Amino acid sequence: MTSERPAIACLGAGRMGRGIAVAFAYAGHAVIMIDVKPRTTDQFSKLESEALDEVRKTVGSLMRFGLLNESEAERVGSRVTVAPLDASASVLAGAGLVFEGVPEVVELKRDVLAAASKDVRRDVIIASTTSTILVDDLSGAIEHPERFLNVHWLNPAYLIPLVEISPGVKTNQTVVDRVTALLEGIGKVPVVCAAKPGFIVPRIQALAMNEAARMVEEGVATPEDIDKAIRYGFGFRYAVLGLLEFIDWGGGDILYYASRYLEGALHSDRYRAPEVISNNMRDGRIGMRTGAGFVDYSGLDIDAYRERRLAAMVDLLRHFGLARPPVV
Repeated sequence: MTSERPAIACLGAGRMGRGIAVAFAYAGHAVIMIDVKPRTTDQFSKLESEALDEVRKTVGSLMRFGLLNESEAERVGSRVTVAPLDASASVLAGAGLVFEGVPEVVELKRDVLAAASKDVRRDVIIASTTSTILVDDLSGAIEHPERFLNVHWLNPAYLIPLVEISPGVKTNQTVVDRVTALLEGIGKVPVVCAAKPGFIVPRIQALAMNEAARMVEEGVATPEDIDKAIRYGFGFRYAVLGLLEFIDWGGGDILYYASRYLEGALHSDRYRAPEVISNNMRDGRIGMRTGAGFVDYSGLDIDAYRERRLAAMVDLLRHFGLARPPVV
């Protein structure tokens, strides 16, 4: 295996490990999922069969979607294997990068990571895929914690482009750079965020999902209509414009006054605008129409920029089958 395509070891052969395995195997990497539980031979054989069967089914779906032909699918599937716990040391000794994907239990993760860190080479990066536990709550269990960080994938890991990278206090910047380059090399879109609860997507997602559930509870609309609104309104716009870009697009003042109204009308401070919105208004950073908001638009051809964003929305209309010809 070349240095450009290091062998990947996944600690755990569950849902996340299988998704990561397909993502890397699709990009040409050999991947070994390591069972982290002691099992009998029969128990391990069952796990191995289940894991590889799911990998084959996933690769088969990618073939049906037109991303692979039959011979390519066979090669991708053949790159993924499963190893028992007693082979862990030998597998990790040859790994180029390690992803931990065991259940979200701090002590379990610390135990698995501590053991793995003793078996890999000192320069091998170790990443936890946890969605809830902060990197610095785990790094103390690892030998040479400067090579450790959180790498949070979104399910299904083999399809969703975004991967959140969260370095800890001791994480070396070169490790962040290497992981970023590796993920970009397999077609992912990495973002870096501080070691704060919820990272980026889960934190925003939790608010949105709870609010949608709350609207059902309050009888605002049916679940079907709420989800339709998300797909064709909320999600449609934010597939083209990021949340902060959208604030700048319409103007931070609009968000400020809308937030004040909702806070009063719904008697809840969960709608209160953060201080940064007020500060931006005070400083004249309203958005595109003032040349700056969350983003600096000075020197940018605003008309051309808007045209590109609107063209992307038209492409989405075509994707949804909603781009109809005019009535003449």
